[in-house]
Amino acid sequence: MAAASVVIGFSKTSFGGIAAISVAVFALAMPAKESTATVLLLLIVGDLIAIARYRTVSWRLLWKLVPSVIPGLLLGALFMNFVDDLTMRRTIGALLLVMVTIQVWQRFARPSVDVSPNTDPHWVRASLTGTAAGFTTMTANAAGPVMALYFLAARIDKARFIGTNATFFALINLSKVPLAASLGLFTVEGLALDLVMIPAVLLGAALGALVIKHVTQRQFEVVTMVASAVSAASLLLR
Repeated sequence: MAAASVVIGFSKTSFGGIAAISVAVFALAMPAKESTATVLLLLIVGDLIAIARYRTVSWRLLWKLVPSVIPGLLLGALFMNFVDDLTMRRTIGALLLVMVTIQVWQRFARPSVDVSPNTDPHWVRASLTGTAAGFTTMTANAAGPVMALYFLAARIDKARFIGTNATFFALINLSKVPLAASLGLFTVEGLALDLVMIPAVLLGAALGALVIKHVTQRQFEVVTMVASAVSAASLLLR
């Protein structure tokens, strides 16, 4: 789990979509629902580090998401009460895979779509993304790929991508703490594990900040898209 914690920190300062890989590792080592609370606190640490490192934020993209994120969070909390872990993972994996497919189709099969920089996503896309992000982050801390695809569609540069992504998840993850607590997902063992793993998150964040300096915008987009697809597949196949 130390390696997974390093990946969490790395993802927060570089390729956001890969954090879902760490979510999968923690879910394998712990009961899936309780693991979401343990990972949540590590993600918040990573968010705060990224915000301090990347301060360029596209607020116009975030404000379009706000109205639909809260219903997504509530829907996710309700969903967790009525389904088992396997159904939850596969539902999220299928949702992510559909979003990856749409993004790849728009980017490669229809290259004329969304080609201008800083494209403002349509309100329908923003609403669907917000709901999906709220739902997936509440149920499995797996909204990273969802938001990665949304920011890729907006064609913002990698520094603004990371800063906006970190700000969004800091706000969302902090709002999830009372919901997770009300569901009884925080445990003494999980909190103790978080304390041990924080240095690994810090190490990953430092590595991510170093690596991203040497990555081109095109490489950043390709790796982000591939990581989103791998995350979706891991949730479907586990």
